[in-house]
Amino acid sequence: MTTKPSALRADARRNRERILEVAVRAFAEKGPNVAIDAIAKAAGVGSATLYRHFPTREALVEAAYRNELARVCDSAGKLLAGHAPDRALRLWMDDFIDYVAAKQGMADALRAAVASGADPFAETLDRLGAALGTLLRTGAEAGLLRPDVDPLDVGFSLAGVALITSAPDQRERAGRLLDLLLDGLRYGADRPASSA
Repeated sequence: MTTKPSALRADARRNRERILEVAVRAFAEKGPNVAIDAIAKAAGVGSATLYRHFPTREALVEAAYRNELARVCDSAGKLLAGHAPDRALRLWMDDFIDYVAAKQGMADALRAAVASGADPFAETLDRLGAALGTLLRTGAEAGLLRPDVDPLDVGFSLAGVALITSAPDQRERAGRLLDLLLDGLRYGADRPASSA
């Protein structure tokens, strides 16, 4: 079992975060069989440090995926704190596209983890739905987004955009499609007179 991040000292937490960041990239670029020692070296830690946090390859894959999930879900509140709700949603959509790209890059490693009995996806739909629901609800309360939207419908729309624009040279098209989706979410919003 992996160590809970909240129970770690600051230096151990930084090591863990660095390992996870490097692992996502390594699994995405080199597939599920990338050498664990190479991940440790790229993260600037020893193999023993990596194994102390993640005793198996599957534990590392699962933690890397969950870390990406947490990153995108946690960004919703941070974006709302610094931006108007509709702008926060649009920025979150970009984060979501990055999350899906990382997940696609890790697909082989995730399949191997699932085959070994791990379930990295157990909380995915609930966590993404909650983050997206917060963004949509806040936007509707501000009169900037329509109030009649199911967060899962928007999530599936975002996943569709991510899947059809997964190639790096399609990022500009993804942005245009996300802008169209946001325009649809604004249509019919109860905008205050000062926002019109």
